[in-house]
Amino acid sequence: MTITNPSFDVAHLGHVEMLTDKYHESLDFFTRVYGLVLTAEDETSAYLRAWDDYEFHTLKLTRAETTGVGHIGYRCASPEALDRRVAVIEASGYKTYGWVDGDLGHGRAFRFADPFGHVFELYYDTNWFEAQSAAEKAALKNTASAFRGAAPRRIDHLNLLSEDVGEFRRFMETCLGSRVTEYIELDNGRIGGCWFTVNNKTYDLACTEEHGGGMGRLHHLTYATDQREDILRAADIFLQNGVHIETGPHKHAIQGTFFLYVWEPAGNRVELANAGARLILAPDWEPVKWTESDRKKGQAWGLKTIESFHTHGTPPVEK
Repeated sequence: MTITNPSFDVAHLGHVEMLTDKYHESLDFFTRVYGLVLTAEDETSAYLRAWDDYEFHTLKLTRAETTGVGHIGYRCASPEALDRRVAVIEASGYKTYGWVDGDLGHGRAFRFADPFGHVFELYYDTNWFEAQSAAEKAALKNTASAFRGAAPRRIDHLNLLSEDVGEFRRFMETCLGSRVTEYIELDNGRIGGCWFTVNNKTYDLACTEEHGGGMGRLHHLTYATDQREDILRAADIFLQNGVHIETGPHKHAIQGTFFLYVWEPAGNRVELANAGARLILAPDWEPVKWTESDRKKGQAWGLKTIESFHTHGTPPVEK
């Protein structure tokens, strides 16, 4: 058995900064239709969270001339854990940007990048969400806030694209102490996709092979729902509001998540998913390998993966 227990210096995926060139339309989608809560807004960004996210924000929606991901933020387990991770990253040879002051949602953070242009940051000091009105306050004390719209419960994971998933795997294992729970090995020996976790969730980040010729692109961002029925209701909400439903509702073979993919107004792909109660508790978990022939069978119940799922990412690639 391969010992895959990570350092646990990194506690969890904290937030994702998404870029949009249709700011007002994107903000309307995420609040009115998708069901996130606007915590605050400044001159460049909106700070959004799902109803059971404990932090100030999990999505930072930023005005830009393009789309895609601005940065990915992970929260460390303690100030000491943050210092340990920074020392590892600085010694790793990967590109670093150093310390930044943070924003409305958290304190100072250390920024660095993978070889494909995705920017990451690690932080510890964070601002917890506090309800400011009766409408925001949840009826139950152990729930962060009330919910609305499609009602995603919490941020779950994101999927990034890279031209060398094997190299991206080395980056995640080195810099974040992540472990791989499942992966795709193609017939030519390349790694076609990897699913990573820094804790006992099945995954908080996935990386799949870039087929569009872009660099540093986003495949999708995912929020988790409370139950499968929330996703079925969300499909009707999206239909009613003219949102482009790309694929689903259906069930993934890899990781077993029940899914629904849509495109928000600027073209960024967003998923609602329900992963059930599946956790990775074994310290000697052996990553599950999926072959190319396995993947050609389609999703768990036979739905074939549509072509745009392999080619569409943000920002779009100039033809």
